[in-house]
Amino acid sequence: MPKRNMGEDDPLEDFDPREITLDGAAKVVHVSGSGPGVIVMTEMPGISPHVARFSRWVRDAGFTVYMPSLFGRDGAVPNVEEGVATFQRACVSAEFRAFAANESSPVTQWLRSLARLAHGECGGPGVGAIGMCFTGNFALTMMLEPAMLAPVLAEPALPLDDPAGLEIAPDELVAVAERLQRDDLTVMAYRFKGDRFCRAQRFAAYQEALGERFVARVLPDSAANPDTAPFFKDVVGCPHSVVTAHLIDEAGQPTIAARDEILAFFAARLAT
Repeated sequence: MPKRNMGEDDPLEDFDPREITLDGAAKVVHVSGSGPGVIVMTEMPGISPHVARFSRWVRDAGFTVYMPSLFGRDGAVPNVEEGVATFQRACVSAEFRAFAANESSPVTQWLRSLARLAHGECGGPGVGAIGMCFTGNFALTMMLEPAMLAPVLAEPALPLDDPAGLEIAPDELVAVAERLQRDDLTVMAYRFKGDRFCRAQRFAAYQEALGERFVARVLPDSAANPDTAPFFKDVVGCPHSVVTAHLIDEAGQPTIAARDEILAFFAARLAT
């Protein structure tokens, strides 16, 4: 994959923007590639060049990427003013539960339907999904859909007001835990040690709920790229986005190792 300038808006010209209606709601989903389906859910404040780069890595590893537009301006470099406005709108949107522990965001129902659609279109044993930051926990809730086989939680940030809170309804968490055990599945999860939005307490809560089925990776803060877009530098202000904004695209870097582990996880679970 040729390198692109992460400081310029991404035209997403190699993705097919499809308007997909599920459960009565229409969303644009950028689709690219071939092979088993993988849903890439963007971090706040939207599908940035870094998120698109990660989706291309997934695509080039042999998968069909489904990248839904959930908020923000698709392809835009995150700036402070626009990023904060997007964040504020998402926090009060009926689709998300930004400040509620023990509740699942309503948008996860639509995403489960998208997983079912992707499986029908792509075939194979099932689909994978990765959520990032604001969407970080969504891949876990999506495990209520039988087609979902490979969930990845990247720096799950919700709920914002409870470091140990889990953004999933208790009965759904129990159902997911039972399915992981019954089907011999695992959840991969990633965070930086000093992340203020996804702290150690949250991973501990996941570990307590899911046991050995929850596989956590905690990267040192020194592994984070210090050269980030204004939104991440001025608003996020800490190591946070493991495979996107704070990834260092150089061989031997811990963030590249995390990316490669995620791609291998998808390959192992979704191999035909």
